Amino acid sequence: MAEDQLSRFERWAVTLGRFTNERPVPKRLQERFLRYVTYSWVRPTLARRMLVDGLDRVAALRPDRGVLLVANHRSFFDQYALLLALYARRVAWIERMYFPVRANFFYEHPLGVLVNFAIGAGSMYPPIFRQSERSALNDDALDRVIKFLREPGTLVGVHPEGTRGKGPDPYQFLPAQPGIGKMALLAQPIVIPCFINGLSNNFVSDVKINYQPAARRQQPCIAVFGAPLDYGDLMASKPRPALYKKTSDRFMAAIAALSVRERELRAACQRGEVPDDHPGWLTSPAGELPATAEPS
Repeated sequence: MAEDQLSRFERWAVTLGRFTNERPVPKRLQERFLRYVTYSWVRPTLARRMLVDGLDRVAALRPDRGVLLVANHRSFFDQYALLLALYARRVAWIERMYFPVRANFFYEHPLGVLVNFAIGAGSMYPPIFRQSERSALNDDALDRVIKFLREPGTLVGVHPEGTRGKGPDPYQFLPAQPGIGKMALLAQPIVIPCFINGLSNNFVSDVKINYQPAARRQQPCIAVFGAPLDYGDLMASKPRPALYKKTSDRFMAAIAALSVRERELRAACQRGEVPDDHPGWLTSPAGELPATAEPS
């Protein structure tokens, strides 16, 4: 069995992840933890300077299958910021979330497991292993994600780049990895692109910036959500590695296109042209929808 390649601790961590994410009751409890615990502390650390654009399209969806949210990757905290935006706008169709993650920290070290469960209730699942000899485990993880994405109410958040871009320019991207394309072509979910920019990898620094008077003008965190992507022409072809890569490249191109809009919004913020009551700010009067609101 593929699990035989794991250490005792890794097997325990993977078993815990499966229990939490693949059983109905723990998964419902996880969603409540994210909505009422994780959200409650992420909001005061970031929401004051977070501007979202295009999320109304996501909220208005009535998906008949899972949704794959593909985003660029600059910070450890990108997914938490997107989670904040989704919960702040009461995206009503989301019932469960999964965030596939590299296993080398979150499933191979005790601190990683603690972070995953104490902050994300174990939602960083399933683990993806970097070692080639563990490829069977990654094939199994892909099968599980495909199963998740066939269920309406599911959102899976992924980064086509596979790892964080560490260069100085947030508008330069790493090559897209074929695994995301394979995931999409086999599961055929609704695919939503997103570009996010404005977070560092220093949590304390980001919190301090959030409370600076000029944060919205000088250092906003901006997330731009795009319309669902059309990749039906690619689904008509025979699945193969080159096609998986082509699909991932299309997703990455859509993310890059959204960066143009993000630049425009960032420049407008710096010029003082985005007022505090703009509905895109999560803490503006219109920034958070009431819990009973229905998307228009």
